[in-house]
Order: sequence, then structure tokens, then C-alpha cells
Amino acid sequence: MQLTLGPILGNWPADRFADFYARIADEADIDRVVIGEVVCSKRLPFFADRIAPAAERLAAAGKQVVFASLGLVTLPRERRQARDATELGGPVEINDLTMLRYLAPGQPFTVGPLVNVYNEGTLGFLAARGALSVCLPPELPLASIATLARAAPSTGADIEVWGFGRVPLAISGRCYHARVHGLAKDSCQFVCAQDPDGLEVDTLDGEPFLAANGVQTLSFTCADALGAVDALAAAGVARLRLSPQSCDMVAVARIFRDRCAGRIDPADATTRLSALLPSMPLSNGFMLGPVGAAHVA
Repeated sequence: MQLTLGPILGNWPADRFADFYARIADEADIDRVVIGEVVCSKRLPFFADRIAPAAERLAAAGKQVVFASLGLVTLPRERRQARDATELGGPVEINDLTMLRYLAPGQPFTVGPLVNVYNEGTLGFLAARGALSVCLPPELPLASIATLARAAPSTGADIEVWGFGRVPLAISGRCYHARVHGLAKDSCQFVCAQDPDGLEVDTLDGEPFLAANGVQTLSFTCADALGAVDALAAAGVARLRLSPQSCDMVAVARIFRDRCAGRIDPADATTRLSALLPSMPLSNGFMLGPVGAAHVA
């Protein structure tokens, strides 16, 4: 099973962005890297000039590079950014069906987890339009993943599953991050940069519940598919996606590679992964249990 590194969802400074991808290129055992802005179009100008050099270094290191697109396209500048993403010289990952407008018929692309691919009909439609790979929404249970993975070979697309990272749950036209600081979205002062993995949100009872990332809502827990690797492989899943967090992502990739190769067992792998994120509980309930935030042994 191959490994994909998803795009950075948080608002990371440009230098940190460049340093991160330099290390991924040089040290991480990753097959595919998705790079670019998905959450907020206002962030892109800060690191737009770092994308091409990072992509070149990743490609030179043997990684397949895919360019990300926005998850919610509403403004003229966002439509321009969507069009520009198709002109970067490589495959594009669509996170909003608006992107299909800017892709020539048959032009290859991948599909990100923000597109609701819940059944074989949607999978077949996107594959016929040119999709080479589909990362399924992370809230799907194992039975649904297996159904889509079995259907994938006849469509020509392969299936990717969310394997690690805070789970993207929703994206909105409004910015909670700005609101909680008493700011408007149009004058947000980019306060989301204060929380590179998202701003933790508690319930009224004071229990951690979600994380806010600008206009995006994430889970508080960090997804962990290590315990399902064997079942996913048996179902025909081609890739696992690792979403960048503020931890040692090279070590995360190593754990997932060792688990996929059978060099470590699920319990040992989960223990090692948990040690990298001591303040962020792990969960696999969407895939393996009735409660998304739970962790099923």
C-alpha cells in the first residue's frame, strides 16, 4: 500500500512551509505529495512563490507531486486560483467540483476527501471524467470503503483512505477563527496562524470537541488507521493519506510504512504514533466503530 502526504491544512509561515517540504523530499518514505492551499484563498499569496521550488525538490526526490485546489470556491479571485492550479505543470487534486470547469475533458486529476464520493455511481462519473485516484471522505465506515474499493478497478481509478491527521469535517463561508478573536473575516489579521493544527474548541462542559482552522472545522482527535491496514489492503485500497500535523511527519511516515510492510504489529504501531502526539488523542471510530471520536482496539 502506498502513502500520500496530503496538503498542509493549517496556516503555516512560508519559511516553515518550505522547510517542511525540503525535509519531506530528503527524508520521508512517501510516494505522493499533495501541495497547495485548500482551506482559505487569503493564505495563498504568503507562500505561492514557494510551491514551485518545493514541487521540483519533491519530484527530484522521486515523489509524485499533485497540486491542491481550494475546498470552497466562491469569489472571483478563487475562480482565478482554481484556473491557475491547472497551469502549474502537474496533476491537480480537486476539492470542489468547480475545478472540473477548468480541466479539459479527459485531463487526469485526483479527487480530495472534501468531495462527497459515497457510492459507485459518483466514483464512476469522476473516473470517466479523468480521475485517476479518489481519496474517500474520512467519515466512511470500513464496509463502504470496501464496496468502493471493489468497484474501483472497473472504473480505472484507485482508492485512497484518510489514514492520519485531524479529520476535515466541514468548510464554511464564515471564519470562526476570526470571530473568536473579535475580528471580521475580511480583516482577520490571519489569526489562524496562531494555531497551526487548529484552535481547540470545548463543549459547554469543558470537554475537547472540535478544532477550528479558519473557515474549516476539524476533529479534535487525530485519525489513526493503523489498526485497519490489513483490512484496507484486503479490500483493495491503494493508498493511505497522512495529513501534516505539528509533529515529526517523517517519523509518522516511517510508522505507517513499517505497518503496511508488516514489520510491526498494530498495537506497537499505535503506541509509537501516540508518542508523537501526546496532546492529541487518536481515533478510528468513523472507520471501525459507531462513534467517530472513539479509538477501537
